[in-house]
This record gives sequence, C-alpha cells and structure tokens, in this order.
Amino acid sequence: MAQCLHLVCVGKLKEKSLQDIEGDYFKRLRSPTLKIHELKSRNEDTQKEGQEILDKVHHLKKEDPQAKVIALCEEGIERDTEDFSNWLEASLLNSSPIFVIAGAAGHDPKVLKSADEKLSLSKLTFPHKLARILLIEQLYRAQTLRERHPYHK
Repeated sequence: MAQCLHLVCVGKLKEKSLQDIEGDYFKRLRSPTLKIHELKSRNEDTQKEGQEILDKVHHLKKEDPQAKVIALCEEGIERDTEDFSNWLEASLLNSSPIFVIAGAAGHDPKVLKSADEKLSLSKLTFPHKLARILLIEQLYRAQTLRERHPYHK
C-alpha cells in the first residue's frame, strides 16, 4: 500500500478559520500521509497555472511513475463516500495518487487531458479552497471507514 497521497493545488488558504479546519483533518490523517503542494495563483491565467501543475505532477511522477493523476472538476465521476473509500484503497495498492485542484478559473484543458481520472465532489460548484477542505475531510473519512472507526455514521 502506498504510504503517501499528494494534493497539488493552486493558491494558499489565507483565512485562519479555513486553515484551522484543514489543520484539524490534516493532523488526523495517519495512513497514508498527505503532502500538500501549493502553487502560486496566476490570477485566472489558466495556461500558466496549468503548466505549473503539469510541471509539479511530472516531478512527482518521477518519484512514483505508477502514480495516478486525479483532477477534481465538475465533469468528473461522482462517488458516494463508501465508493470513494473503496476506490481510494484500491488506488493505494499500486501507487500514490496525485489529486489536483485548479485555481478559481478552473483547469487548463491540458491538465484535464493529461489526468488519469476526473473526480467530482458534487454537482454543486465550490470555491477551490472549500474543495480542498472537502477532499481532505473525505480522505480522513475514507481512513475511518477502513479502520471501522465510528466517525462515518
């Protein structure tokens, strides 16, 4: 089983309240660990952001050539929590998944084309900073399901 998940995201969480929420889930994640790679926001220049995302993903794939790149986007596959947990566990058997969250303007088409999979958190549209927190919470929830912890009721 892979020991690490990666989250490549554009922008930083600047609001203290959001940092606290993310930090709470982040410290609960034990296995696998999560590494967050923050890229500078390019003020809705999706081409520049897209190239920086692709460069970071390329670097991470050098460490784990089997890593799957999962772009979070509204046209992605929707999974319920238990399906997501099972999918994540199966994905971790062979590689360290790389989740990618774009900036406010969304993904550059080159990023979506290069992604191995596309994942949607909901049919609703979320700000990218909230999508980041939702993903981390779901990673924690998947961990608790694997461990049969009562968090997921």
